[in-house]
Amino acid sequence: MAVKKKNKRQPLSLASGRPPTVQRSKSISRKATKSLINKHHLLEKRRQQAIAKGDEAEVSAVAAEIESLGGIEKYQQASLQGQREDRGGDSSRVLMGWLDPATSLPKDPDGRRLRLLEVGALSVDNACSRSGLFDIERIDLNSQSKGILQQDFMERPLPRDATEKFDLISLSLVLNFVPDPKGRGEMLLRTLKFLHEADNCPSTSSELYFPGLFLVLPAPCVSNSRYLDEERLVAIMASIGYVKVVSKATQRLVYYLWKRSFNQPHGSQSFPKEEIRGGPSRNNFAIVLKQSTG
Repeated sequence: MAVKKKNKRQPLSLASGRPPTVQRSKSISRKATKSLINKHHLLEKRRQQAIAKGDEAEVSAVAAEIESLGGIEKYQQASLQGQREDRGGDSSRVLMGWLDPATSLPKDPDGRRLRLLEVGALSVDNACSRSGLFDIERIDLNSQSKGILQQDFMERPLPRDATEKFDLISLSLVLNFVPDPKGRGEMLLRTLKFLHEADNCPSTSSELYFPGLFLVLPAPCVSNSRYLDEERLVAIMASIGYVKVVSKATQRLVYYLWKRSFNQPHGSQSFPKEEIRGGPSRNNFAIVLKQSTG
């Protein structure tokens, strides 16, 4: 049998930075799930660092390590298993806990539900899907599930009018797979183009929550980065027009709900990649924003 050649790609875009989804496979243990996800995240960080340095040998070495763990298919299987209710891994359960007051408000007179854009969707059966609060559009870079459109958020056509905008955007474990700090800043800025203005949100939405952004990151991106901490993240988000409504941190993940504010200047401040915490054990996760010229 001929040996299938491996495709050695260098991820220069969002599509090459985040693993694709796959169809549901056999269950793996909680311990194995956690270990595989953590190892894959560490390897992805090493790969991105090697790409930034132009070190092709290191890129190939990291790719080989990922393959030795079963490749991105095994990683995606672990991610899907981690989202099962009995594993407590569905990040949208945190979101729905925060939005519980909104679910009991009167329905919009026009019958319109809140619109949610779920970027990097893995499932059509998570907590936000079952809530009845949203009309949901789900996208992922390499969807293999019905109900999830295969699409790169950074290449998604811009809304033509208010009917194509959203009340909420979910970026759950998506931003950390963007290959470079500048691209992460550009992704955050791009979310603004897809959100409603405040007075276009239906009456089911409290002014506290919408229009907003649900952001989930691996905890070390904020707690152990040389270039990002909680204070800097809040400042970055404020500079583009977001105010933190609520947040939650666990050992593995950090969850944020940001509300878009229209009384703050957008892109009025630059955030370069600069060290704010020292130490050899820090990671290099960063978000870079350039000052707007227009």
